[in-house]
Amino acid sequence: MPAPDAPTAFPWRRALVWAAAAIAVVALVLGTAIALLRPSGDSPQARPTPTAPSADDSARPADWSPHRPGIHLTPGENWMNDPQKPFLLEGVWHYYYLYNADYPDGNGTAWYHATSTDLVHWKDEGVAIDKYTNGLGDIWTGTAVVDEKNTAGFGEGAVIALVTQQVDGVQRQSLFVSRDGGYRFESFEGNPVMDNPGVADWRDPRVFWDDAAGHWVMALAEHDRIGFYTSPNLRDWTYTSDFVTTDLGVLECPDLFPMAVDGDPDDVRWVLVAGANGAAEGKATGTAYWVGEWDGERFTADGTGHQWLDQGPDYYAAVTWDDPRLDETDRLASRYGIGWMNNWAYAGRFPTEDWHGGSDSLVRQITLRDDDGRATLHSTPAPALDAVSGDPERLDDARLGDGEVVDVAVPRSGAYRLRLDAASPAGELRVKVLTGDGSFATVGYDFEAQSVFVARDADAVAGTMPDAYREVRTAAVESTDGRIALDIVVDAASIEVFAGDGRAALTMATFGTTGARGLQLEGAREEVAVTGASLTPLRVAPVERESPRG
Repeated sequence: MPAPDAPTAFPWRRALVWAAAAIAVVALVLGTAIALLRPSGDSPQARPTPTAPSADDSARPADWSPHRPGIHLTPGENWMNDPQKPFLLEGVWHYYYLYNADYPDGNGTAWYHATSTDLVHWKDEGVAIDKYTNGLGDIWTGTAVVDEKNTAGFGEGAVIALVTQQVDGVQRQSLFVSRDGGYRFESFEGNPVMDNPGVADWRDPRVFWDDAAGHWVMALAEHDRIGFYTSPNLRDWTYTSDFVTTDLGVLECPDLFPMAVDGDPDDVRWVLVAGANGAAEGKATGTAYWVGEWDGERFTADGTGHQWLDQGPDYYAAVTWDDPRLDETDRLASRYGIGWMNNWAYAGRFPTEDWHGGSDSLVRQITLRDDDGRATLHSTPAPALDAVSGDPERLDDARLGDGEVVDVAVPRSGAYRLRLDAASPAGELRVKVLTGDGSFATVGYDFEAQSVFVARDADAVAGTMPDAYREVRTAAVESTDGRIALDIVVDAASIEVFAGDGRAALTMATFGTTGARGLQLEGAREEVAVTGASLTPLRVAPVERESPRG
């Protein structure tokens, strides 16, 4: 997928779509002693030194670069971008992402493959769909589905991928088939299955089987609209309708799915998602969505307008999926989600050397809730994160006056989860993630403005990045009785924030130096009370990368 319209994007971003090789998230980590130290006077000299992590704390592999995350998927080298919706086959999740092995000297993306049984630990499976092999160009975003009913004629259980290919500026939809369970695909001899009707932006097919209608459905990004198509066999597609937007730039990476409001199977809505440009609203590019109804051929929004799945700067090309092992009620109650943690305004400028393109977000759990009469998606870390969590360390309650600071010692790996409640009449809590040599990124909540925010204008690379990188990003989240809950996941090069029990999520990449990492809690304006805080070290088992297929 090319980059969407963005005021600060590089001139090459629409012409080149790069991605990268191999996942190399590997860390055996943590088991840490962490203590929150109360402020003890106005003088900095009066404040105690934070407790150091214990000797058995984390060993980041010696050959890891400073920015290699411990709990997020990253390629081993080269470039990665768009996630592709996973599917489950015989108890194994199959996940793909766009990948360019020729970065930075050559163009074009392939589909790179990883598998998992828990959406936390991953196995590298190599390239599944090669680029530039059938005369129609490289491989962009699409959807892989298991054709259980043999509708396409390749056999029951064949894995079919519908993807965008681009050559000479023309985008078409092609079909690839895998007969080995999604490890390797071959091009269908009848490609393209959808030829371009003369539209410049015509890409990113999202495909699913509609049980109620009895046919396949495709949502396709078509500049300022999402087009809908139906098919009996994944080969022959008929246009049925479109959904038009305004002031959101060029749409990409659509998604369409049903969800039950507050888990109620008698109150099911449909959610339409798309990658969008929020510049007209003072936001970055991100993932917008609408709630409405689907009749098998047409989506009708409920009239409440679009919302944002994540309001940070770095959550794009997101995909969602459910777990087919659950019963229908549970499948409608929650979904998983994952996004690309990057932004086309500065995508090629991250200071990583051994790989490029950033990383994927954590896998999240997504629910649809009734928030004061408006159906709203909530996001929290998926429960599977518990599998890589150490023992949480309870932190002392604290009252922070204007400028008062408490220090928290963190694992040397830099991977941890901070959860807390904060309360204040009109103060501001600032959580400073110290990234070495005096640089830091900030997560905060402003009780007067009733908003959560993230900022990285003081991190180690902000001075070399464009304005879009340095802008503060906010999300309106009302406190409850003057109190807000924050759930913050920190890794070596990213911060993911979940505020108000998931009512808002904000994701940002952030980069430090080789200096010591740390964490500070700071009050501003009026006193802020911090209670119920805990810090949990996060660890991950090595990704299996030996002898990948392909």
